[in-house]
Amino acid sequence: MLQVSDVAALREQIGSWRRQGLRVAFVPTMGNLHAGHLALVRQAHTIADCVVVSIFVNPMQFAPDEDYDSYPRTLDEDMRQLESGQVSLLFTPSVEVLYPCGTAATTRVEVPGVGHALEEDFRPGFFVGVATVVARLLNLVQPYCAVFGEKDYQQLAVIRQMVADLCWPITVIGVPTIREDDGLALSSRNQYLSVAERLRAPLLYQTLERVADQVREGSPDYAALEDEAMKSLAEGGFHPDYVCIRHVDTLAPVSEGEMHCVVLAAAWLGRARLIDNLRVQWPG
Repeated sequence: MLQVSDVAALREQIGSWRRQGLRVAFVPTMGNLHAGHLALVRQAHTIADCVVVSIFVNPMQFAPDEDYDSYPRTLDEDMRQLESGQVSLLFTPSVEVLYPCGTAATTRVEVPGVGHALEEDFRPGFFVGVATVVARLLNLVQPYCAVFGEKDYQQLAVIRQMVADLCWPITVIGVPTIREDDGLALSSRNQYLSVAERLRAPLLYQTLERVADQVREGSPDYAALEDEAMKSLAEGGFHPDYVCIRHVDTLAPVSEGEMHCVVLAAAWLGRARLIDNLRVQWPG
C-alpha cells in the first residue's frame, strides 16, 4: 500500500492508473477504523481495480464545543488494517493541504433540501463542512465510484445530491450498516460509552425496529410514533435529539401511510452522540 500526503503524489499515482485503463474506487474516512469501514473497502474492491482510502479528521464539520481535538486518531493501526484489506493507496492530507487558505476563507459547498434538516437542526453548519471536504476529496481523486456507509444516512443523501447537482461522473454507493450482535451500529464514537452505557446502547436500534414495525403494520399516526419513540429513549437513559420518519430518498416529511420511508434517530448517551436509521421496506 502506498501512503501519500500531498496532492501532487496523489494525482501522479491516480493518473498512472487511469492511463492503464484501471478503475479507481474511493473510500473517504476520518480514521479510527473498524469493521464498518472495512466493509466499505471490501465493497470498493468488487467494483474497481484500485481502491483509494483517505483519512482526514475534518475540522469544518466540528462545532467549537465538539470533539475535534479529542477525536480518536489511530493512524498506525488504521494502516495495518488497510494493508490487510489490500488498499492500493492511502491519502493522509494535513489541514493545510486540503484548506491552504484556512477553513474560514475557503470556498464552501452547501446542499439545500436534504442538508437543511435533522442533523443540521442540532449541528448547524455540519453538512456544509461535510459537503465541502467531500467535494475537495472527490475533485482530487476523481474516482469511478465513491463508497459510503448507510449508517450516516443523511450524509449519504447529501453527497448523492451534491454529486448529481454538480454533474460529476461518479457513482455514489451506499453500504448497509454493520452492527454488533446486539444491534448497536458500529461507530468510532462508541468507545466513549461507559460499560453501563454500552449495555443500554442497543435500545436505540430496538426503538427504530419498533417504529418501523408499526409503520409496516399500518399505524395511522406517524407523529405519535415519533413522540412515543422519543419518550422510550428518554426513559432508557438517552437524551434524544430526534426520531423522525422521512422519505427514503429526499428525507422530506412523509404522509401517514407512506411506506417508502426511513426511520432516523440521534440521541446522546453519556458523552456519545449515537445516530442510526432503519429503512421501512415496501410491503410484500
